[in-house]
Amino acid sequence: MLPWLLCLTLLAAVITLWVKTRLLQRAFDEISAGLTERLEEDTNTLIAVPTRDAHAMRLASRLNGQLRLLREQRRRYLNGDRELRDAVTGISHDLRTPLTAIRGYLDLMAREDLTKEARRYLELISDRAEAMTRLTEELFRYSVIQSSRPLSPELTDLRAALEEAVAGLYAALRSRGIEPVISLPEAPVVRSVDRAALARVLGNILGNALKYSAGDLEIALTEDGELRFTNTAPGLDEVTVGRLFDRFFTVEAARGSTGLGLAIARTLAEQMDATLTASYTSPRLTITLKFPK
Repeated sequence: MLPWLLCLTLLAAVITLWVKTRLLQRAFDEISAGLTERLEEDTNTLIAVPTRDAHAMRLASRLNGQLRLLREQRRRYLNGDRELRDAVTGISHDLRTPLTAIRGYLDLMAREDLTKEARRYLELISDRAEAMTRLTEELFRYSVIQSSRPLSPELTDLRAALEEAVAGLYAALRSRGIEPVISLPEAPVVRSVDRAALARVLGNILGNALKYSAGDLEIALTEDGELRFTNTAPGLDEVTVGRLFDRFFTVEAARGSTGLGLAIARTLAEQMDATLTASYTSPRLTITLKFPK
């Protein structure tokens, strides 16, 4: 009789332990799913625990505390980013008027009878004023793009858009001794994109090649909507390339740049559900723009 009682007691203990284990597994699965959901969505709801187990409740409590801190930091980041965009918009707008006036006065001075030395100084001042104007316009465009204006997607042939972008900068590329080598598929590669945004992205990528290329540029478009821009860039390294899409990051060789060109390109690409990445295999830099079907 005693062995049977021991067996029944042991069986009851095993069943009880199995039930508690299953309940804990279910609780931890729900905590994991709840954490994932709250990280992906902007919600103030906390993680609920479907058990009274002290360990599971303590874990959920600590996770909820970290979620509160994360939401507060996210709110501060968004407010700070918004304030930065507003400041950039205001500063760039305030600089436009005096720069326009300065360039106007410089044009008037250029019509005067000046000595050779004075005209040389005037040309230097004009070049600097022109560079300031470009930088101001770039800052203004970046703040406008960051405001997330709605895009107007329409069916567009990437091949034709690429040809147009290269043609627009062909003279500038040739002035740097760069003869683009372009590989295109025979059939059109059509995607639903905002044409103005696409032109901006391609222009900024080509502008980057204009700054960093050692004299070559290979451009390839594949049938699956992937564009690759490859050039020799001996002045770069893997660390620098990893920061090319950071706001306001500039390479020392790229003087006169705001460091916003590729940041703007990535922002617009993401708004069109595309991806923009960079890789570096010394001394070759490759920027890849991929549009999903």
